Amino acid sequence: MDWDHHLAAYLQYLALEKSLSNETQFAYTNDLRRYIQFLKNHHIVSVEAITPALLQQYVQLLAKLGLAATSLARNFSALRGFHKFLILNQVTNTNPTTFLETPRLTRKLPEVLSLKEVETILNQPDVTTPSGIRDRAILEVFYAAGLRVSELIALQQENVFLDEGFVRVIGKGNKERLVPIGREAQHWLRLYLARVRPQLTRGVLSRGQVFLNRFGKPFSRMGVWNIVQKYVRAAGIERRVYPHIFRHTFATHLLENGADLRAVQELLGHADIATTQIYTHVNRRYLHEMYRRYHPRG
Repeated sequence: MDWDHHLAAYLQYLALEKSLSNETQFAYTNDLRRYIQFLKNHHIVSVEAITPALLQQYVQLLAKLGLAATSLARNFSALRGFHKFLILNQVTNTNPTTFLETPRLTRKLPEVLSLKEVETILNQPDVTTPSGIRDRAILEVFYAAGLRVSELIALQQENVFLDEGFVRVIGKGNKERLVPIGREAQHWLRLYLARVRPQLTRGVLSRGQVFLNRFGKPFSRMGVWNIVQKYVRAAGIERRVYPHIFRHTFATHLLENGADLRAVQELLGHADIATTQIYTHVNRRYLHEMYRRYHPRG
């Protein structure tokens, strides 16, 4: 059996049909290449030859690599998907992953910023300069709309509706959603688009994206990371702060102030409300902390 041929076909299928992010595709590729090499090392030439005992050996190998539970779960998901694909394409009728048990995951509560920390960071850019206006607009939109980094750097001018007060966002799986943005974000975004972006644009290089670096190109993830780190340091905040924390903070602050869970799910673009519910746990943790701090018998 030509394992490499079937792996290449599966990876192409993922790229074309499943609309996975580049990061997930990259991770699945590495996971499955490791698996295929394991099969080759054991001279496995057919799916029917993959026994439960052999799969257990592979699981033990992954465990020895010291992979986190989340990485193990992703590996198992990649294996299941690959073997289902082989059945779908009539390569085999056998699925050796049927009884493969995914490790239990303990969901980590997301880190969030306090309102004071958010405001301190937002006030750091020097808005007397073009780059400061742009950076302030980036930070304001992050907090105002709860965007993923990929969504922010892909945001198109044609999808910004400042008079109506919202942006159209293309999220995971090319799913579209409309997200309101508040007055402060509208102000800085309007200022950036009117005064700064025209100075940065370089025609075709800019590709219609809203936020451009000094070379007139759309930002990379690392470029956005560097901007956030610059102003976190300037704010004197010593704990770990990263771009995605603004999304966590956006959701948590909405729920703390009484927003409906379903509405927050819609704003974040979560397919499953269970993903959004993690922020209710953050909210409860915050309430417990406030209770212990201020109640006489806390």
